[in-house]
Amino acid sequence: MNTPFNGLPQGSDRIVYVREVPVTDLPEEVREQMGGLEVIWSVHGADGRQLALVADRRLAFHLAREHDFTPVSVH
Repeated sequence: MNTPFNGLPQGSDRIVYVREVPVTDLPEEVREQMGGLEVIWSVHGADGRQLALVADRRLAFHLAREHDFTPVSVH
């Protein structure tokens, strides 16, 4: 399969990665604000920089799209 792939329509600078994060992996001051959640979702830029922490996956994807990013799941 030698078909060239030119990337997503928005370009690589408009992609963000969404992944699940156990609350136990967060710093203590952030854990205190989680209100009993066991996992949250993190949105990261293509450079790995954390852009946001949100309560659920659907919200993470919505937030990315609202800011004209293309969200991609990271497993």
